[in-house]
Amino acid sequence: MTSQDWWGVTPLVLAALVPSTFLVGALLVSSTAPLRFASAVAFPAAGLALLAVALRAGAPESSDGAASLVHPWVQLELATGAMLTLVCGLAVVVARYARTSLAGEAELERHARALLGALASVSTLVISNHLAVLVAAWFATSLFVHQLLTFYRKRPQALVAAHKKFLLSRLADVSLVASLGLLWAEVGSLRVDAVNAFAQANAGASLSLHLAAALLVFGVLLKSAQLPFHGWMTQVMEAPTPVSALLHAGVVNIGGFVLIRLAPLMNDAAPARGLLLAVGLTTALVATLVMTTRVSIKLALAWSTIAQMGFLLVQCALGAWHLALLHLLAHSVFKAHAFLSAGSVVRAWRGASLVEPLRPSLGLTAVSAAGALGVVALLLMAASSQGAVQPSHRALAVVLGLSLVPTLSRGLAAGWRPAARAGVFVFGATAAYLTWHALFEGVAAALHVELAAQVGWAVVGASLVALFLVQTVLQTRPTGALASWLKPRLFAGLYLDEWFTRMTFRLWPPRIEAPVPPTSHRGVGAAQEARSW
Repeated sequence: MTSQDWWGVTPLVLAALVPSTFLVGALLVSSTAPLRFASAVAFPAAGLALLAVALRAGAPESSDGAASLVHPWVQLELATGAMLTLVCGLAVVVARYARTSLAGEAELERHARALLGALASVSTLVISNHLAVLVAAWFATSLFVHQLLTFYRKRPQALVAAHKKFLLSRLADVSLVASLGLLWAEVGSLRVDAVNAFAQANAGASLSLHLAAALLVFGVLLKSAQLPFHGWMTQVMEAPTPVSALLHAGVVNIGGFVLIRLAPLMNDAAPARGLLLAVGLTTALVATLVMTTRVSIKLALAWSTIAQMGFLLVQCALGAWHLALLHLLAHSVFKAHAFLSAGSVVRAWRGASLVEPLRPSLGLTAVSAAGALGVVALLLMAASSQGAVQPSHRALAVVLGLSLVPTLSRGLAAGWRPAARAGVFVFGATAAYLTWHALFEGVAAALHVELAAQVGWAVVGASLVALFLVQTVLQTRPTGALASWLKPRLFAGLYLDEWFTRMTFRLWPPRIEAPVPPTSHRGVGAAQEARSW
């Protein structure tokens, strides 16, 4: 075996050891200190992942310019390496946090076993080069997450949320298996690299591939908490906080990752991408508006996740695969941190609530919008002159500018010093975004980017601008006619989850034990006396 062969095999072996480490840990969980044991298992798994990714980055290139790191069962390339690092990194943080957060709770051994089992399944899914193994690992992940969501087995809401997710996951599994059947019949192989190579070699997908892509997209939509299948995500707050954070370590966002892995197949599947765009964009718009009516911090974060997953799928539908990968990684880290730090956010809010909040006027918001968009335009022009940004991505740059308007408007309303700090933040955030944009643009060829037509970008840009205008009116005119009509409906989530719950529970209701009403000693004695007579 040559040195180049060793370079190619070693990262794959190390990557394969990551799920093996989690699996062995799940089988050997300590009954005396289960969460401490789970935390100890996460550290060597993360070390193996980092070493595998580092060796993959230093692997020599083959004669055709591609790193020779493809195996029939394991693959370690850009997307898998980044996702494996994310999963293992968040595993270390979540396991360590759970040691303190769940101290003193009952059934911690079951929780630790399910936690390590879920991490083993997710990491297997991430590195798999075979779609059958990928779908099987996705199925196993769902089963382990079900155990995590039902940590408090006496809470009816937790059982209802887990039941809804279980039903959706099983329907998604059927859709994914049907998609694999069509791919096998058309391609003759279920290896990810073989399917992608077949899609690239055959311009214009056949009817079977179109149907397979549509079934794949349907399964992803079901597993990604998209409307109207989102209710379980807003109700998993009944589970412990570490579980909420773990959902972002390759559970709710894994659908976007699978689409990125199969980008060449999706590029030629215009109907499937149209479905992805319609559902993802609708979910992003509705969930963003609903999020503004939430009072609970964790519930607001849940609706934010639904919206962000919709936007992630929109990027996949537009063919911006490298931006979708960047969004997936950034959102996962941010949202996991947001859930784990929710307690400190509540304390900060209580302190801030003692002071009357600043509410920028409509005119000040307009000035802030002009300033933020001006900064974005200047930096975008500078980046475009270097060839680092494609014209099709200007819609996303406009969205970035609009997202920074609230920060700038609050700074302007507070005085010149807060305004100066807000201006520096806007400039720095825009520069950082465009820098990361350029870095991921450099790996676009590895993700087989094929951008959608300009009409797709125009629809997304116009929709997000309309969302900004509606949000601005709701914030600056909280008692106006639009707010009075829209806010009650948004607070109810447009009643979508209620409709879905009634429909599904008629077909398969959850098993929830009725609580036993407490009885007084006098009542017990009276009943015994009555029985004696």
